Amino acid sequence: MCGIAGIIGNRIQKTDIEKMLIFIAHRGPDARGIYEDKGFAVLGHNRLSIIDLSHEADQPFNDPSGRYHLSFNGEIYNYQELRTEIGQRYEFRTSSDTEVLLAAYILWGKSCLGKLNGMFAFAIWDSKEKKLFAARDRFGVKPFYYNYSNNEFLFASEIKAIRRVKPAGPNEKIWANYFCYGSYGSYSETFYKDIDQLPAGHFIEYKNANLSIEKWYDFPEKIRNISNNLSEDEIKEKYLELLIDSIRLRFRADVEVGFNISGGIDSSLLLALVNDYSSSKRIRAFTFYTGDERYDELPWVERMIRQTGNPLEKVRLTREEVPEYAKLLSDVQEEPFGGIPTIAYSKIFEKANQSGIKVLMDGQGMDEQWAGYDYYTAQNSSVVQGTGNSSSFKPNVLNSYFRKLAKKPEYPTPFDSRIQNLQYRDLFYTKLPRALRFNDRISMAFSTELREPFLDYRLVELAFSLPDAMKISGGTHKYLLREIIKGFVTNKISEAPKRALQTPQREWLGEELRTFVTENLANLEDSAFQSWFDHDLIRKEWALYQKGPKPNSFFLWQWINTSLIASGIQETT
Repeated sequence: MCGIAGIIGNRIQKTDIEKMLIFIAHRGPDARGIYEDKGFAVLGHNRLSIIDLSHEADQPFNDPSGRYHLSFNGEIYNYQELRTEIGQRYEFRTSSDTEVLLAAYILWGKSCLGKLNGMFAFAIWDSKEKKLFAARDRFGVKPFYYNYSNNEFLFASEIKAIRRVKPAGPNEKIWANYFCYGSYGSYSETFYKDIDQLPAGHFIEYKNANLSIEKWYDFPEKIRNISNNLSEDEIKEKYLELLIDSIRLRFRADVEVGFNISGGIDSSLLLALVNDYSSSKRIRAFTFYTGDERYDELPWVERMIRQTGNPLEKVRLTREEVPEYAKLLSDVQEEPFGGIPTIAYSKIFEKANQSGIKVLMDGQGMDEQWAGYDYYTAQNSSVVQGTGNSSSFKPNVLNSYFRKLAKKPEYPTPFDSRIQNLQYRDLFYTKLPRALRFNDRISMAFSTELREPFLDYRLVELAFSLPDAMKISGGTHKYLLREIIKGFVTNKISEAPKRALQTPQREWLGEELRTFVTENLANLEDSAFQSWFDHDLIRKEWALYQKGPKPNSFFLWQWINTSLIASGIQETT
């Protein structure tokens, strides 16, 4: 895992790329490199060494001819198979997946993307044609942000790198949608004006100040071309075979691999299969808890660990730590994130880093491909899990001019099935993109790589394409997956319900962290964003929250998080 950056244009200052790399140094502390094609382009790279730890694999990486230069963030898991396919057509100098990626592009051009099984965001500069090619993986696991203005193109792994060269104010439309509808950004826009993101499954070509963006991964078309005429038993066998292969590929690393475990069926299945694959050694497992039995998944985790025998690191988040970590993560994320559960999750990566582990696996992606969220069977369009009928948002506290900027997001519905259309929304527009963004920032903040075996595109396509009845049966979500897991874990774990709330955020904010909330609401009144709100109404809502039953704290966290982000912006301007 790494940090990439680049500037294409004729007014390049090499000091700008150096500044960009400094601000994303946490993404790759093992090496830093810069390539310059004077007067045309400069590429930068911070490296976190995972495969081929030698400095010969440092980046930006060039081919033997010196024509092509690559800055790459991610992992190409099937690089060994691709290297065999490439054979003698390219003269390899390293054993890295980086060089395989560059060779694949040189041989096959943009069609190489369909051959890649991995997570990636990369840019290749062709010094002969003076042309940039950049691409992002199918589901957008790895980030790619850019600014295109005044005949100049800047890109980076994080927004902060671009903002240090080209300051950017808030994108008020995106912020308004966040407060009114819980949207964490659009398909291509960010919370910052003039800083966009390359959508998942798209590529960029940039030459002579002309920018073009095209989709290379057409998910609906892929699903339409899958013929599911297999029996239920055959589907279970095929899915399990693909999952085992996905784990095999994601074990490729020249450093120690660890595991994030929750008490759910997804990570329980993954851990059981990981242990089967790595039978000679039980990998270290990590989990978080808060000490509140109403929310903690620790009892389920410990039940699973008793079955598997893995060493378990239990990482506790205390309420006293929340203010410090909330500020840290707000600066790291730069955009709104998911509250105290995200803070608790971040402590796992901090602990892994302290333990010398550079790679962690987790079970992200199962709910989207197997229809695991409660609202898939509810007759509403919620994008927030576990809130029931309570209101997640308080648009009444917004000033009228600002509230009018909000427009309810509309999402494509390319499938005949309502369930599949919701899954598609969650995979490419709502749940998964925001989770991947949260996870990328918190893992990289502690220089740790996160791998997600369930997001192997072969698994997602197969599960998504199945009939609704194989995903939800008799009110049971992830029905067929639960049938698969029964062969690996106890019935109590395979039948466990999904628990949406994993920390006592609602109680902490209204009780023990009352001062923290009050201070941030006061800071919001003095922030650059203060004109968006009617602060008298915010104070009234806060008073009602403290006295009431506290069914939902999402809106309260929105205001706290916005205050912290505004504070971070003011400190760096």
